[in-house]
Amino acid sequence: MKSFLNFEFYPKMDAKFMEKSKEIAISNKDKWDIPFFADTTSYLDMNKIKRISNEYLSNQIKNIIVLGTGGSIQTLLALKHLSKKNLYPITSSRAVELKKCLKVTNPEDSVVIPISRGGETLDINSTIGTFVKENYQFIGLSSKGTMYKILEKIGCPILEVPDLSGRFAGSISNVGILPAFLLGVDINNFLEGLNTGYNKFLTFDENPAFNFAAFLYGLYNKGYKAAFSMPYSANLEGSVGLFVQEISESTGKNNKGFIGTYQSAPLCQHSVLEYLLGGSKGIVIPLLWTLENDYGDFPLDSSINFVNGKTAQSVVNYQADATFQALLGQGVPSAKVSIDSPDEFSIGVLISFIQSVVYQLCLLLDVNWSNNPKVIIGKEIGNKALKEMISYEERKKTRENLADIKFQQNFFEQ
Repeated sequence: MKSFLNFEFYPKMDAKFMEKSKEIAISNKDKWDIPFFADTTSYLDMNKIKRISNEYLSNQIKNIIVLGTGGSIQTLLALKHLSKKNLYPITSSRAVELKKCLKVTNPEDSVVIPISRGGETLDINSTIGTFVKENYQFIGLSSKGTMYKILEKIGCPILEVPDLSGRFAGSISNVGILPAFLLGVDINNFLEGLNTGYNKFLTFDENPAFNFAAFLYGLYNKGYKAAFSMPYSANLEGSVGLFVQEISESTGKNNKGFIGTYQSAPLCQHSVLEYLLGGSKGIVIPLLWTLENDYGDFPLDSSINFVNGKTAQSVVNYQADATFQALLGQGVPSAKVSIDSPDEFSIGVLISFIQSVVYQLCLLLDVNWSNNPKVIIGKEIGNKALKEMISYEERKKTRENLADIKFQQNFFEQ
């Protein structure tokens, strides 16, 4: 596994802490569902995917437009750089992205794929009709609810979305695999990478994933609550986005958990590094994500002697290691995750690593890794306001009344 993924972290954890962490994880694992995401075959019918996709695989089809958000699209974004066709991820009805997609695609060379497990995601349902009106072709991924009824009326093929935790299911179900297959991603190599990773990572013996989970758990007990990721390649940002969603939605309940965030690196070195090095300590854990060999790497022509001739990515990796060292020099606990390349197999390994880490961290925190009960609160408020055409002034007044109830008048007094 070392040739595919490497996890480096400081400070190191002693054997006593690791043994105690193992005991906690094992004692909590029977409280929650087993990690279904390690099963890469039961939720997939590749023959059906190929059969449904066959008529859309001609050279005429250049664009795959995916209407999905959150877990419905994040795994696909981790594979986006491997696409042989154009991917347009539409995560909501934000006007800029929607209008641009409609401007640069047309119904003759595009396929629209709406995705929703529950079928009631307003962000997705609100955009379907726009593409229907323009006579785009559709393949639906849905099993119930409003979306399923809309897709039935369209008369397009509909494949099942399993009733599983969406953020974990994308890699082993139609949700991520169908659009990835249409995009020309090598699904077999991707699934092989997943299997290889899970065979290594989903154990409670010392391995990179359990080490990472224990590392985060140990820091959580010391008051750290934010995991800030720094991906040093655009080809890692989709996978890091998956980590951000999974660590936030999975651990963040029962007044526990981490907030995951990220900004592209090395850009983040010029925007947030001053805080990480010189600001409040004991809050944020910096996590660096790097590639040893990135796609499209090339030697630089530079007037700087010590840069000239080095490849573009190697210069970036020097900066990553320098930042890692600077953080440690200021006493900031930090970690770095590295994979060899962003090919299908390696991304499969990386996703298996991420999902194993989050699952094991939830066991250590004693929270349900698979649910997200609070997410629907805002959705229900938004749907009600739209249906009842509640005005902006009324919505603002409701917020003011809530704040008066929930926060004391002397909230900010020392």
